[in-house]
Amino acid sequence: MTPTDPVSGPAIAADLARRIADGTYPVGRRLPSEQALAETYATTRARVRTALAALARRGLLVSRPNSGWLVRNQAQTVGEMRSFSLWAAEQGREFGGRIVRRECGGASGWEARLLGVGLGEEVMRFTRVRTLDGRAVMVERSTWAPWVLPVIADLPEDVPSVFGALHAAGVPVVLGDHRIEAVAASSDDARLLGVRRSSPLLQVSRTTATDTGPVAEVAVDRYVADIVAFDVRAGDASRTLLAPRD
Repeated sequence: MTPTDPVSGPAIAADLARRIADGTYPVGRRLPSEQALAETYATTRARVRTALAALARRGLLVSRPNSGWLVRNQAQTVGEMRSFSLWAAEQGREFGGRIVRRECGGASGWEARLLGVGLGEEVMRFTRVRTLDGRAVMVERSTWAPWVLPVIADLPEDVPSVFGALHAAGVPVVLGDHRIEAVAASSDDARLLGVRRSSPLLQVSRTTATDTGPVAEVAVDRYVADIVAFDVRAGDASRTLLAPRD
């Protein structure tokens, strides 16, 4: 678009949407300031702000205090929610993880009910710290059903993708039910994520099952709040990356 092109709010929004789609403004990128955009489109900041707000309503942008307007990733519904590793890879981000605690024990009542096993039956629990571009962004606490223990027990501490390892072992799994809520960081969360105790975290309680039904995992993931958000639209939730690359 040149200064001679139409500079209505919809025209500005359409041009910015095109630039987002073709990668001129990739996910996580901060857009030029409203004043700079106004100069680019030879219009007013008010009209630019209207266009940016329209793109935010479409889920293309997010406004952050002291950060301006950021390009956000496209939404995915919970029913189609990717694993953390696949989701991060789709965003072009470097992901990793390390199992920092692993133990076997008897299933609690809650675990037994969700996994469909007997109370006290042996399950495996592990705590895993997930990283994004080298930063710890999530603590994953999982409990695994007895029938997948032969695979889970042999995983290396730095396994990049548990789901990938399960698929490679002939155990195709998909994410199931999710519950999303805000919680305060525990002392263990604070130590593992490098945040203050009681800092706000986004908690996702979820299950993992095979496509034929048996539940393999029940888990609670706790995300650093300024890294990932979950949007809810018409009953569906979507995971959104908030942090731009440095």
